[in-house]
Amino acid sequence: MRHGSRPLLALALVLPLAGAGASEPGPAAGLTEVSVVVTGLRNAKGQVLACLTAQPKGFPDCRKDPAARNAIVPAGTTVRISFGAVPAGRYAISMIHDENANRKMDMALMMPKEGYGFSRDAPVRMGPPKFDKAAFDVSGAAVEQQARMRYLF
Repeated sequence: MRHGSRPLLALALVLPLAGAGASEPGPAAGLTEVSVVVTGLRNAKGQVLACLTAQPKGFPDCRKDPAARNAIVPAGTTVRISFGAVPAGRYAISMIHDENANRKMDMALMMPKEGYGFSRDAPVRMGPPKFDKAAFDVSGAAVEQQARMRYLF
């Protein structure tokens, strides 16, 4: 896998999250529960920061989408993150393993020192994947994505 500085620098912006967690209203008519199971964390230090967006321009840096759902969960070797009930649509998830719990991706020479991952386990090539590579449809039954945390160092 080749890595360039452009995409991984963008990952540094992905998840300094504004909120401490997604609100989780009970399922209502027309809403679907969305979650992601993240595997491959190298340790249980810190936390996992994640965001869910329906806006291609809001991915992977969810700060560009005021309607994005954010979540923070304690790290473990495997974690499950719930975003609550969301309207039908097409969404993508980005996440980082914030090992030192400083709410940002730490970098070394413009490369991430901490883990990162995306819904649909979208591959990283010369930067974060485009929205379409990580996007999945939400409608009807609950959706549980699977994603693997990746590390460069």
